[in-house]
Amino acid sequence: MQEGVTPWQHRTVLLHEAVEGLWDPAVGPHPQGVYVDATFGRGGHSRLLLSKLGPQARLIALDRDPEAVAHATQGPSAITDPRFQIVHAPFSSWADVMADLGLAQVHGLLMDIGVSSPQIDNPVRGFSFRFDAPLDMRMDTTQGESAADYLAHASADEIAQVIRDYSEERFAWPIAKALVARRDEGQPVRTTAELSAVVARTVKTREAGQDPATRTFQALRIHVNRELGELEDALESALTTLAPGGRLSVISFHSLEDRIVKNFIAKHSREEVDRRVPFAQPKPLMLDAIARIKPSAEEISGNPRSRSAVLRVAERTNVPWSEALVASPAAAGKSRGSKPGAKSGGKPAAKAGGKGGRR
Repeated sequence: MQEGVTPWQHRTVLLHEAVEGLWDPAVGPHPQGVYVDATFGRGGHSRLLLSKLGPQARLIALDRDPEAVAHATQGPSAITDPRFQIVHAPFSSWADVMADLGLAQVHGLLMDIGVSSPQIDNPVRGFSFRFDAPLDMRMDTTQGESAADYLAHASADEIAQVIRDYSEERFAWPIAKALVARRDEGQPVRTTAELSAVVARTVKTREAGQDPATRTFQALRIHVNRELGELEDALESALTTLAPGGRLSVISFHSLEDRIVKNFIAKHSREEVDRRVPFAQPKPLMLDAIARIKPSAEEISGNPRSRSAVLRVAERTNVPWSEALVASPAAAGKSRGSKPGAKSGGKPAAKAGGKGGRR
């Protein structure tokens, strides 16, 4: 096996549902369409998508994890199809990548949000409390600060807010105090086992079957990777870069993510009447909500990590972006492809909910 290609296994969730959600089943994929898999992972969705696209179509994939890019380009797992191209980039920048490639519009965008099985199951990545390893948690190991680096300088208030708002951990403040106290004693947390031990000593009660550190690990991972801000930016780009009739297919794995996707689709697909101006023209709607799909009982039985997954599908309408801006000037404050750090990069968003974990 070539360097950079890892053996960690991955089972793609909602494989057929997510791919086939990218087009109207009565019409099929655009024969010369441009499709985007913004979260390549180990390529399950990309490989199926390629099998369904015509010879003149293109598939552009992105992933910020160098190991995922290596999996697509090296060794026996490499995809050699000339219609395929992968770019090392965060999924929030997918529209900027399209622009750099000279592609003004795309016909389908697929996003599979969150941490993947190879990241969780590879001990050296530091995502899991099941293994003792450096506390890293970065999806892109070439940049940014690790979870250990963050805990080495953040205040107790900052740590508590991250843990509370990104995992609804009711012991967030005691955990944060314990982490800072250990740091002040000259023993900052640097490994997954050390973090797990601090949380276990602090959290006295927990749901049956759940490790005390589950919520804390989830919260730190979301913060380090700016996962929610990435998702918000990626969704906004769909309004300007999806062609009319183009589809958005998004899989999320906990309520933090799903709420963002649900609210985004609802905002741009539902008519809202301003009671103060009851006879005003309704705002132009840029999306049609198509479907909400959960894994089947059979899929959950074969892959328990799929149990919390939710797929939401929406279709871009014919309403021009410029027309929507005129109708809703507030939208002008959000431009296509905004860079990480603008939203959830530093401080958490409002109160969150749900459980962690993905495939």
